Amino acid sequence: MENTGIWDFLLQNLSIFLTFTGFANATLGHYIMICVGLFFLYLGVYKKLEPMLLVPIGFGILIGNIPFFPGTQVGIYEEGSLLYFLHFGLLKGIYPPLIFLGLGAMIDFSALISNPKLMLVGIAAQLGIFAAYMIALSIGFSASDAGAIGIIGSADGPTSIFLASRLAPDLMGAIAISAYSYMALVPVIQPPIMKLLTKEKERVIKMRPQRVVSQDEKIIFPVIGLLLTCFFVPAGLPLLGMLFFGNFLKECGVTKRLATTMSGPMTDILTVLIGLTMGASTQATTFLTEKSLFIFGIGAISFIVATASGILFVKLMNLFLKEGNKINPLIGNAGVSALPDSARVSQEMGLRYDKSNHLLMHAMGPTVASTIGSAVVAGLMLGFLG
Repeated sequence: MENTGIWDFLLQNLSIFLTFTGFANATLGHYIMICVGLFFLYLGVYKKLEPMLLVPIGFGILIGNIPFFPGTQVGIYEEGSLLYFLHFGLLKGIYPPLIFLGLGAMIDFSALISNPKLMLVGIAAQLGIFAAYMIALSIGFSASDAGAIGIIGSADGPTSIFLASRLAPDLMGAIAISAYSYMALVPVIQPPIMKLLTKEKERVIKMRPQRVVSQDEKIIFPVIGLLLTCFFVPAGLPLLGMLFFGNFLKECGVTKRLATTMSGPMTDILTVLIGLTMGASTQATTFLTEKSLFIFGIGAISFIVATASGILFVKLMNLFLKEGNKINPLIGNAGVSALPDSARVSQEMGLRYDKSNHLLMHAMGPTVASTIGSAVVAGLMLGFLG
């Protein structure tokens, strides 16, 4: 009799234990998202597609989709959990400006200062943002949601997170994952578009060497850039202010240690935190919705439009430029601010058609211009829609 009571007690406790396991709380959505996380890890580790982004995101997706019993304070959306507090920096838009600070400390604006007309290429590529905005509106998203979705067209992950945190926090996971996914897929998506929209003779255009930019110009640029952009778009100050401040730390010559810290250890830590929490926010119970699928589809269209817009705008500019001053349209794709991958794609495509045609430094002009441009557009949308 006593043995029966003990077995009943053990079976009862075992039953309670099983209700708290992931197996008992798993849904089909959890297994789907785990497969997505494994796919991200595969792309990052074996295909080496943006491993600094895809590895933290992929592992974050696995962490975020371990099924659990509600109320145990382990999920990213459960108040009091560790992931909840780490996610706070993403949800409140704290991490993106700090990433921009590190980005500014890495960027060399010499290509843009040397050839200011490349700014126009970066601006032209922002058409992808407005295309996505119009598509999102047309299929029923609110103006605020459409604005947050539209910024995916810039392929600028931190800007997408920042704007989504202000305009559409409930869609942030889908928007952020979409933006970072297309950033990672730049080497896959852009080359076919570049080949389709350019002719053989255009691909071998050799651009004039850049003039040497003085140190004084490099020091003055972030100050002028800050004042011009933020006086016109004050709402962009969190991003633009940090970007130009980081660049000033780099170029002024007296704060090298600070610039090194900003561009190195701090940025690495923030990249891990953003990737991990962004991946964990794809918890199947909140992430797998029809809206998420629409966002990924719109993101793909906007990215293609942005790439094509940059290339076609260069071709348009060449109609008005004299021989010898023409721009190779293969740098038009760099108008998408996936820094520095889009510029590397320009370099690789240029070398494919002419082994002596190095386009990397020229392509950096539109890329850094687009980084500024996407932050300005985000500020405009925040000003109008926030």
